[in-house]
Amino acid sequence: MSKDSLRQFVNLVSVVLALAVNILASTLPLNGQNTGEISDRFQVYFVPAGYVFAIWGVIYIGWIAFTVYQFLPSQRENPRLRRLEYLFALSSVANAAWLFCWHYNQFGLSVLVMLSLLGLLVASYLQLDVNRFPVSAVERWSVDIPFGVYLGWITVATVANVSDWLYLVEWNGFGIPAQVWAVVMLAVASLLGLAMSLARRDAAYLSVLVWAFIGIAVKQTTAPMVVTAAWITAALMAGLIVYSLFRKAPSM
Repeated sequence: MSKDSLRQFVNLVSVVLALAVNILASTLPLNGQNTGEISDRFQVYFVPAGYVFAIWGVIYIGWIAFTVYQFLPSQRENPRLRRLEYLFALSSVANAAWLFCWHYNQFGLSVLVMLSLLGLLVASYLQLDVNRFPVSAVERWSVDIPFGVYLGWITVATVANVSDWLYLVEWNGFGIPAQVWAVVMLAVASLLGLAMSLARRDAAYLSVLVWAFIGIAVKQTTAPMVVTAAWITAALMAGLIVYSLFRKAPSM
């Protein structure tokens, strides 16, 4: 088996593993606990409404699209996919590991695993050079868009995961009210969105932020400051999507 064929096969196996663990986490569920139910234990403001987590269905479709595309004989020697090497496979393993940490109440460890997952996705995104040059429509929908959506969601999930852990350890936030911290985190996430718009014109990444911010506004109805900030940042990200689409590089 060639090195390229091995990479294709490892990516396939890693996605099957990640999908299996994600499905079992919901259907068993792992350790008798539902993922969302665990999240609801933490009284933090950077958490969206439950329906927002349906985005995982989009992410799963993206995983499958990428796996099928990279497995095609015509893509075996694709320079972009060669640069990716085993980063995607490692991110799939990290995703599965996070679910075990979360469901078995290892919240501190879950933060470390989530940060590792985020780092792997950032590295993958950079190695693929997403949105930096024209690609075919098939490659855009199989590579660029799935990685943009996945990275966008894990960016949001990392902030939420860290917030949950800080709540668990009873961090006092330097005396700053929790609602103010939520607004600060929305602002920081928005700055990341701005950077992605200017540097990569990544409408997929920005769309995830809009989806998450609206979900936060819908859920946090008891915190008017957070709701207002979430709607404002969602509107700003929507504006950046329009900007990104109009300035998007031409397709092949």
